[in-house]
Amino acid sequence: MRLDKYLKVSRLIKRRTVANEACDAGRVLVNDKPAKASVNVKVGDVIQIQFGTKTVKVEVLDVQETVRKEAADQLYRYL
Repeated sequence: MRLDKYLKVSRLIKRRTVANEACDAGRVLVNDKPAKASVNVKVGDVIQIQFGTKTVKVEVLDVQETVRKEAADQLYRYL
């Protein structure tokens, strides 16, 4: 699954366009490497997102095309 779509589905970022912009600005790292929005995300990858001064680091536990809001936090684990 594309990184920008994963960020939206997992609700780490609310909108896909915002996820695209964050990737283009270099604020998203996958396995400690700057990632474009088109990078494929798989189980076990570590995603790091910089929100201003705050940094969120998560491990991908599952990849699904669609998921209910209540189950979105089961797609990743905070590190």
